[in-house]
Order: sequence, then structure tokens, then C-alpha cells
Amino acid sequence: MIYHGNRFTFKPEARPEQIERALDSLRNQGRVVPSVTSFTVGRDFGGEFEWGAMFVIENGLDGYWEYLTHPAHLNTDRVGLPLVDRFMSFDITDGTDPEVGAKIAELHQRRFDAMPDINDLVSGLGEYTGSAAPGPHGKP
Repeated sequence: MIYHGNRFTFKPEARPEQIERALDSLRNQGRVVPSVTSFTVGRDFGGEFEWGAMFVIENGLDGYWEYLTHPAHLNTDRVGLPLVDRFMSFDITDGTDPEVGAKIAELHQRRFDAMPDINDLVSGLGEYTGSAAPGPHGKP
């Protein structure tokens, strides 16, 4: 199992109806991506972000790839990322493969390479930390 988390803060100019549309899209991807077995989307407390989401993904890296490239996830990227200022993604796994972090980063990079519009959306965030952060976020 891979537990994929996101923490984020919307731009101050994002309108409430835009925010609700983005959050609804996040919830929808949790419902329709076959490899997602459970999820939660809601307020993030105890940190410096406003919102968060967690998706429990079955089938290891194959399920993770399905999640990353599923049309519902891509819709969330396209409607949500233009509204986001700060974003963090992270992954927790109960597996024992010491290379899983690098393999997850490779999946993200493969997606960014294959989908320039998604790469551009993530690259345009005010701040992004996480697996294979593209653009200025991925430079040391």
C-alpha cells in the first residue's frame, strides 16, 4: 500500500466556488480511481497549509501510476492547480523496498515528461515540495 498525501493553500484571489470545484474534483478522484481504496479531503490542521487530501493506493507502483494518469486526477490538476499557491505532496508506504521513494519520483517525472501541460501547472506554483518537483522547484 502507498498512502499518498497532499497539503496545499489556495491563492488569496481564488473564489469560493472555484475552491469548492477543486475540492469536489479531489473527492471525485478518490471515488473513481480504481486503485484508490479509501481517501479523505478536508481542512489541514496543525501546520502551515489550509487543506489536505490522503489517498490509499493498492497495487504498489502500478496502482500509483494508474492514480497519477487517471482522467479524474488529471482533471483535478487542471481545475485545481491554477488556484493553488503552496503545495506539498508526500508518500508513506508499508512496503520494504528501499528504492520505492526513487521509483515514485520516477513515476512523477515520467508523467511530467509525457504531459507538458501538467508539468507547466506544477512548475507555476508559488511553492512545491514533493516527488520529482519540476521546474524551479526541482532545482537545488
